[in-house]
Amino acid sequence: MLVVIRRWLEHRRAIRLRWQDDTRRLVAAEEANAYNEAQRRAARSCVRGQIREFHHWAKVSAEIARISPVVEMDIDVVTAIVAEEERRSG
Repeated sequence: MLVVIRRWLEHRRAIRLRWQDDTRRLVAAEEANAYNEAQRRAARSCVRGQIREFHHWAKVSAEIARISPVVEMDIDVVTAIVAEEERRSG
């Protein structure tokens, strides 16, 4: 039973490290636009039916909003991003 719990904890740790790494990369690369880029990637994943990727990028966008004082967050921009990704997917 301890092996199962240890594997689960390692799996959760790997997931957490991935979104933390992606958060740092996006903030470093995109600065003020990092939140919108994470939202774009989340919308793209959702439209494509990639639920795990959607959850990942949604978590990244939430983390960006939490840690970065310079990100621009505007619901109208996010709505436009979602509409654009839906239009691209056909």
